[in-house]
Amino acid sequence: MIPVIALIGRPNVGKSTLFNVLTRSRDAIVTSMPGLTRDRQYGIGSRGTKKFIVVDTGGLSGEKQDLDDLMAHQTLLALEEADEILFMVDARDGLTSGDELIAELVRKFGKSTCVVINKVDGVDPNQAQADFFALGFSQIQLISASHRKGINPLLESVLASYPEDQTESVKNEGPSIAVIGRPNVGKSTLINRLVGEERVVTFDQPGTTRDTISVPFERRGKHYTLIDTAGVRKRGKVQEVVEKFSAIKALEAIEKSHVVILVIDARDGLTDQDLTLLGFALNSGRALVIAVNKWDGLEPEQRDYNKKTLQRRLTFASFAAQHYISALHGTGVGEMMTSIDRAYASAFREFNTRFLTDLLEEAVFKHNPPLHNGRRIKLRYAHQGGKNPPVIVIHGNKTEQLPDAYQRYLMSFFIDRLKLKGTPVRIELKSGKNPFAGKRNPLSERQRGKKRRLIKHAKR
Repeated sequence: MIPVIALIGRPNVGKSTLFNVLTRSRDAIVTSMPGLTRDRQYGIGSRGTKKFIVVDTGGLSGEKQDLDDLMAHQTLLALEEADEILFMVDARDGLTSGDELIAELVRKFGKSTCVVINKVDGVDPNQAQADFFALGFSQIQLISASHRKGINPLLESVLASYPEDQTESVKNEGPSIAVIGRPNVGKSTLINRLVGEERVVTFDQPGTTRDTISVPFERRGKHYTLIDTAGVRKRGKVQEVVEKFSAIKALEAIEKSHVVILVIDARDGLTDQDLTLLGFALNSGRALVIAVNKWDGLEPEQRDYNKKTLQRRLTFASFAAQHYISALHGTGVGEMMTSIDRAYASAFREFNTRFLTDLLEEAVFKHNPPLHNGRRIKLRYAHQGGKNPPVIVIHGNKTEQLPDAYQRYLMSFFIDRLKLKGTPVRIELKSGKNPFAGKRNPLSERQRGKKRRLIKHAKR
C-alpha cells in the first residue's frame, strides 16, 4: 500500500513549502500571502524505495464558522483520504486558538497524526515542543521546510510502518496496466474489450466505477493485469461521498502500474483533466499508451482536425503511441497490445556503460552544451541508474548549470538512439569534484620557478 499523507494547518504555516520539498517539485505556489492554496494538490514523493502520495490543502482559519462549514471544502476530503496526517503549526506564532480548534477536528478522524512544528530557525526547540504538547498528540517533529531541516527524521517517523516499494519485484508476473481517464470516456468498456469478456460493469453514466479494480488475464501465453480506475472529475464536481476517493485511487493505480493507458474522449479532445492525469503519469515515469476512444462517431473532417490538434498538443509526450479506437466496437483495440508490450519492454531494458557513454559523446558532438560564465560545461560519461523508467546518470563538471532545454535535448536523443518505445527517460546529473581544488599544483610551481630563472638570466 502506498501511504497517503495529508498536510493540514492554518494559512501560511508552510504546507505548500513542505509539499514542494517532499515531492521535489515546484507544483505548489509558495508565497507569504496566506490562503493561496484553495483546492487539494496531489504529488508523489519517495524516500529510498518507499513511495508516498502527498496532499496539500488550503489553510484552515481555525475560526469556528470555518470548521462548521468544512463539509463543502476540499480539506475534509483530504482528511478522509489520508493514511497519515501532518498537522503543521508555526513555531514563531506558538500555540493559537486556531491550532486547538483544528486539532479537535483532526482527532475526530482517528488517523495517525504527527504535529509538525515548522519555522524552528532561531526558536528554542524545547520551548516550541512544550507549547504544542498541549494539543495531546504523541508524535511531534521539528522542521524548517524552507531550509530542508528535519525532513529526513520526519519521513523516517511517518513511513516507519510501511513496507518497501515492491514495483520491480513483480516484473516477472507480467505488466500491470492502469487504465486512467475522465468519467465516461470508456475505460471499463476498453478493459472488457481487451480481456474479451464482461469483467467490469459498464453503464452509460459517468462515475459507474467507484474504486480501482484489478483484472488479471492471459493473452498469447503472456500474463497481464489491467487496473480499472474511477474517473477523475473536476474538483468542483466531486460532491458525492462515494466519489471523493476517485482521484487518490487513480494516483495509486498509476504508482502500482508498469504501463498507463490514458483514455481520451475523441469528441471532447484533450481537456485540462486529461493533461493533469497525463502529468501524474509522466512524473511517475510510467510507460504510456494513449487511446483516443469513440473515434468511430466522428465525421472525416472532424477526425483530421482532432488528430492534428492532439499531435500538436502532445509533442511533450511524443514517445507514447497514439491509438484511435472504438472500445465499444473493437476497432483498433487489438493493435494496442503491441504498443503495451513494446512500452513495457523498453521500460525495463538494460544498457552497457560504454554504449551509453558513446551515445553521450555523439550527442555532445552534434550539439555542444552552452557556456556558463564563459566556460564550457563538460559531460564526461554516462551509465544506467535504474529502470521503469530507464534512468541515465551523466557525470561531468558544472552539470548543475545545464539548462532544462539541453536536458530535454538529451532525453529526446537517448529515446531516439536507444529505440525506446512508449517510455520516458530520466536524466540524472552528477558533478565530480576537482581533486586539486584548494591545492597548489606542483607542475605550475615548477613552471613559475623556471620562468623566474629565465627572467633573471636575461637581465644578466
